Amino acid sequence: MTASLVETLADRQEEARRRFAETGLPTLRDEAWRFTDISPIAAARFHAAPEATVTPGTIAPYAFGKDEGIRITFVNGRPSLPLSRSQGRPKGMVVLPLSEARKHPEHAARIERHLGTLADAANPFVNWNTGHATEGAYLFVPRNVVVEPTVHLLHVTAPGAAGSLIQPRTLVIAEDGSRVALVEHYVGLESGSYLVNPVTEVIVGRNAEVVHHKVQREGAGAWHVGAIGVSQQRDARYHGFSAAVGARIGRTDIRTVFAGPGGECTLNGLYLVRGQQLIDHHTRIEHREPNCASRELYKGVLKDKGHGVFNGQVYVTPEAQKTDGKQTNRNLVLSDGARVDTKPELEIFADDVKCTHGATVGRLERLPLFYLESRGIGAELATRMLTYAFAAEVLADLPIAPMRAQLESVLSEWLG
Repeated sequence: MTASLVETLADRQEEARRRFAETGLPTLRDEAWRFTDISPIAAARFHAAPEATVTPGTIAPYAFGKDEGIRITFVNGRPSLPLSRSQGRPKGMVVLPLSEARKHPEHAARIERHLGTLADAANPFVNWNTGHATEGAYLFVPRNVVVEPTVHLLHVTAPGAAGSLIQPRTLVIAEDGSRVALVEHYVGLESGSYLVNPVTEVIVGRNAEVVHHKVQREGAGAWHVGAIGVSQQRDARYHGFSAAVGARIGRTDIRTVFAGPGGECTLNGLYLVRGQQLIDHHTRIEHREPNCASRELYKGVLKDKGHGVFNGQVYVTPEAQKTDGKQTNRNLVLSDGARVDTKPELEIFADDVKCTHGATVGRLERLPLFYLESRGIGAELATRMLTYAFAAEVLADLPIAPMRAQLESVLSEWLG
């Protein structure tokens, strides 16, 4: 099936299934996966996640408390209406489970038009999801509407889900002049092995703004391989943040495309890696229009035998003059057994640009440690204080206050 014939959602799903059948899952021989060994996933046999219920008290630590207005909760991939809420939703704004949205002709038409068009079809996990996902979230913000409450998409994997495959699909459409903030939040209450393979697509209209936090807090034995695809129109602003703490293997691929001039994109992230975890972030920002700016700051803290991977690509086409891009990856290694593979990349075909990139991997500096110890602070506490300061820098400016508070608490707990 040629690209010109892939016009309907059914066509795109069929094409995705065909590609996945041809390629299978990636191996270490694939350049984009050479540091990410997903052979345990390839060797596993999965079944559909069982139906399950969890109590409001169980999810309370992951909710936003009394300040929470809009939330859809999914348990083992299925929407849970008793655990969802919709307070403060402005007129015309829609947030629904994907299956429910498809029952409404107007929203079904948008889903038909856009789903499967933004996520990277070269990624086998994206094709796996596109070909088989049936549930997820649909978020639509009409022209010039400002959504004040944060939209919280809470995905919970319940106890008893070992061996399951869960593939949520999310479509976000923010029309011209609109503004919305959302948290895509993955929580694992099951300690055994299971796979969550989510794909999210975001369309940011002209002069619209989307704040998007993805937080991965899967169970200790889980595998989480997700992807995000973003399209930004003229003067659109997308502020993305990715936090990864859980999962035995965790990876997020983010691809953003400037489809109109004058846009701004921020991609920041924090990964906390311990034990034998492997946490990977791959980003690609495509500057295809002039006068666009992008910023990236990813920080990692690693201990034990943890393995962190960062690969960031900034791609600038000949038409994208006046591009302003900056990319930074900093890693703090707390043990001899921890490992980091980092690869920032610039691919530039325009001549009037300002782009920089850099990466560091190192340990805590001795002088600040000495300063704290000389003032009576023990070595262990001094190490925790400086590590917290290193990681908290990337959290300090998060605009979604309840999520920022949760992540600061997670960081403190992780440091012990």
